[in-house]
Amino acid sequence: MGNCMGSAAAVQVVSQPSTALPSPARGPSSRAPSSCGSVYGRSVGSRASAEEAYPDGRILEVPNLRIFTFSELRAATQKFKVDYVLGEGGFGRVYKGWVDETTLNPSKSGVGMIVAVKKLNPESMQGLQEWRSEVNFLGRLSHPNLVKLLGYCWEDKELLLVYEFMSKGSLENHLFRRGAGFQPLSWSLRLRIAIGAARGLAFLHTSEKQVIYRDFKASNILLDSNFNAKLSDFGLAKNGPTGNDTHVTTRVMGTYGYAAPEYVATGHLYIKSDVYGFGVVLLEMLTGLRALDTNRPSGQHNLVDWAKPVLADRRKLARLMDPRLEGQYPSRGALQAAQLTLKCLATDPKSRPSMKEVVAALEEIESRKSRPAEPRDLSLCRGARSHGSAHVHHRSPYTPRHDGSRSAGRVSHRSPML
Repeated sequence: MGNCMGSAAAVQVVSQPSTALPSPARGPSSRAPSSCGSVYGRSVGSRASAEEAYPDGRILEVPNLRIFTFSELRAATQKFKVDYVLGEGGFGRVYKGWVDETTLNPSKSGVGMIVAVKKLNPESMQGLQEWRSEVNFLGRLSHPNLVKLLGYCWEDKELLLVYEFMSKGSLENHLFRRGAGFQPLSWSLRLRIAIGAARGLAFLHTSEKQVIYRDFKASNILLDSNFNAKLSDFGLAKNGPTGNDTHVTTRVMGTYGYAAPEYVATGHLYIKSDVYGFGVVLLEMLTGLRALDTNRPSGQHNLVDWAKPVLADRRKLARLMDPRLEGQYPSRGALQAAQLTLKCLATDPKSRPSMKEVVAALEEIESRKSRPAEPRDLSLCRGARSHGSAHVHHRSPYTPRHDGSRSAGRVSHRSPML
């Protein structure tokens, strides 16, 4: 993976004026001083109130994280019980746990606040580097549309991260999975989710030290109980260019189908490389189809390549829209969203809008109270639906399972695109 720690401007993860990362504790008996429990406990409330005081987000002067011991997280997850697995990815498994809402001390199952505990697989190739990136960025970034990192544990070879629990799971699940637990998202909900995710990206891009997210995709957009969208998984995040530089050069990492073409071709990563990824997700939200799906007919495997010529054609757009919407969307709003998607997917990064402009455009679409169009003839929808609907998708980390099974869903972990 790319080196997220290489920049001198990198956010540091210490509460003292130091440039070192936290050192691992030695042995299961090691723990933070007892006074830290109450200090970090109060900080949880302060982060929640900070979102109200700073609705546009802020970068904290010092990290605001609880340092957990391994034994605490073992207790919170009932000894990492298999039944508590929420998902699994390249980093490792993610477990549901329970902690006290005030102190974050472990509590009994069903008592207190639910959290998501990500536990590193010792054999993971992503491992320590992504753990550091998560702590470095999410430890200081505070915004309503970024998942909260509550704390971490580094004890001997054990690396764990503790996040707020997002009860509605990932956008990917709601767009592509079928079943009683996943009802079709309405047009208004899709817009709301898109706006929330866009605001999160805009905050990263316009903060004092610009951050390039680098892995924007539907599985990394998590939803709370009110369908508020939050960006998760900062393992590939990079500090943006400084001075007169227009980009940073790095090893190409990310997810096929979402990475910007200039980044894949050259390794040059621009702030607006994230905008391309947003355009891909917006296209998925309009169509209900995955960015890449080899189960679709030949010529339609890559959604962007296939759909771009249709997006600007008002007459053909109806055929492209997700049939699960059942025609219940304003035709003008859909066309505006399609045009915005096209701009985000521009080949030249300079031609793409900024995320601040994307937010404004989406808010304008949402503000229009147009009546939904009459249900369209769903027989016009492309034959690709029958081919793509059976595709089984991989569950994103730290999102809840809804099928009641005991086995953990897996996600295919990201790989270098070289």
